[in-house]
Amino acid sequence: MLFKSKIKWVALFGLVLSMVSLLVHLLLAKYSSGYLVQNTKAIFRPDFVHMSGEKLHHYSKLWGPIGSVEALHPYANPRGRYYGPMEKNNGFIYVKIYGGFANIRSSICDVVAVARFLNATLVVPEIQETTRTKGISSKFKSFSYLYNEEQFIAALKSDVIVIKSLPQNLKEARKRNKFPTFFPKYTESPSFYIQEVLPKLKERKVIGLVISDGGCLQPILPSSLAEYQRLRCRVSFNALHFRPAIQFLGQRMVKRLQSSGQPYLAFHSGLVRDTLAYHGCAELFQDVHTELIQARRAQLIKRGFVHGELSVDSWEQRRNGSCPLMPEEVGLLLRAMGYPLSTIIYSSGAEVFGGQRMLIPVRAMFGNLIDRSSLCSPQELSELFGPETPIASHPPPAPPNLSEDRIREWKNAGPRPRPLPPPPGRAFYQHEVDGWYGWVALSDKEPDPSPLDMRLQAHRLIYDALDYIICVEADAFFPGFSNDGSGGPDFASLVMGHRLFQSASLRTYRPDRKILVELFEGIRDHVYTPRHNWTVSIRQHLNESAGEKGLIRESQLFKRFSFLAHPLPECLCRASKTSGKRTRETAGNFTHMESSSLLHSVEDECPHWIQELVKTQAKVTDTDEDDSDEGESLENQESEEGSPESDEAFSGRSSEQDDEMDPDD
Repeated sequence: MLFKSKIKWVALFGLVLSMVSLLVHLLLAKYSSGYLVQNTKAIFRPDFVHMSGEKLHHYSKLWGPIGSVEALHPYANPRGRYYGPMEKNNGFIYVKIYGGFANIRSSICDVVAVARFLNATLVVPEIQETTRTKGISSKFKSFSYLYNEEQFIAALKSDVIVIKSLPQNLKEARKRNKFPTFFPKYTESPSFYIQEVLPKLKERKVIGLVISDGGCLQPILPSSLAEYQRLRCRVSFNALHFRPAIQFLGQRMVKRLQSSGQPYLAFHSGLVRDTLAYHGCAELFQDVHTELIQARRAQLIKRGFVHGELSVDSWEQRRNGSCPLMPEEVGLLLRAMGYPLSTIIYSSGAEVFGGQRMLIPVRAMFGNLIDRSSLCSPQELSELFGPETPIASHPPPAPPNLSEDRIREWKNAGPRPRPLPPPPGRAFYQHEVDGWYGWVALSDKEPDPSPLDMRLQAHRLIYDALDYIICVEADAFFPGFSNDGSGGPDFASLVMGHRLFQSASLRTYRPDRKILVELFEGIRDHVYTPRHNWTVSIRQHLNESAGEKGLIRESQLFKRFSFLAHPLPECLCRASKTSGKRTRETAGNFTHMESSSLLHSVEDECPHWIQELVKTQAKVTDTDEDDSDEGESLENQESEEGSPESDEAFSGRSSEQDDEMDPDD
């Protein structure tokens, strides 16, 4: 009896101890999760925020400008004689643009060039992702939902006459389809517009263009039409400003990223369903995601966009460099480059196929991987959308009725083995039908987008606009996929082109996926413990891709698919002379650049005012560097003396800076 009572007491003690342990774990989990989402600063690890100047100098090779291309500067102004638009022209052009963010931006640039080419007045283009969406805010028109309409018209006044809408009498005729409409491809040549479009424009005074391929004019134009290439640059980089609310929130997000005082890297995965389907990368995923990619590929084949087979060897496509790098691989590449675990990485992209689970490996390697939801609140986003009409949610469909024949067949079946019983009648769970993947559980045919799906597509335009601002302003940019050669532009390539135009020396990686996949194949069995020579190969390739060799490769392979992804040499100029320390450090690079036949011998030399501006900026930079060097030597001298007063002053200064950098303030 005594033995049994002891066992009871031991069991009771063990149960109480287990309950206490469970309670402690729940409290710790609640506290840690609340701490992580408390504010934006919580995502930055302390060891990175308070990095010393010596460590920052150590990381300058990862964040500093690319010296070999520092001589390139933006210069998209017209060369020589360039006449403004004539008031009396051949007529009006109105445009409907289908597609996502990248297609819209590229198409607008092409349309302006075509309007100039045909000597026509351009009506502000209509973005169909917003006009066909039900219930979005009536506060914005289709174009102004994304871009600043007034800025667009004013910036192009010296190139093309742009009006907000057709005159009233022409509007009525357009509603009755009285005017001819053309459906140009992205590879249309100037001769198509001269021979086919211009006669109709002169005859009817109004024509319509419907663009769905991400453009309506071939990317590479003859050298005699170089001014139209520069016009494309002026549209993309000067005229297309996001509406003020988007611009304001985007810059606020950039400031929040920079609030720690440290640089940040922007990463775009490129995992988009259409891209994966076009190149046949379905086997890189599993289960329902493979089915979704194959279903989209079947649609592309039916519509004539893809001329290959439905089933292709995805691993062979991957070895050819046709598939995106997986996020896990990008994380390994960044670690091989030497980026520390606490690096601030912004994950861009309104759509990441496969969901957030695809980013788990990168998040495990870099704890400061953040996205849009970490930098702005739902309230800030809702203010961008404006007042929207609520959409009624539809209840899940009822279960299918069981046929009497099937029930009778099962009841009258002989001894086992018998057919399986009919499934029990039940309604589908909500999670089985919600989302863009829900139809897989119900049907083999993908349904048409619901009103809620259409609204989400319009919201994605704003998400991409915010990501575009952050990626262009980033200290470094790494694309998981870009310049796929499918014809249409993509988000990453537009960002890379904008960064090249804005400042060619910005650290923008342009990796060759074929080479990287081959390197990964060599360490498949020990991917997390690679040998030193593998790391050296990765660093050499990525460093070259960010410099002159990367630009040469882009020009040779991908410029014919998208001019805005590589606006060199038409929209940049070469400043052959600088001054001060920077000249001494990069003299060898400049000599090599000027002798290059692929990059720099065909650029115009920058005008005098740009040359002088570059010299002035170089002098200011050299002065700042000299001052910082003197400051560092003084700090080192004080630290060697070990003055406690200086330590206290430094600590107080750090706390004040932290208070000032609070993004919530």
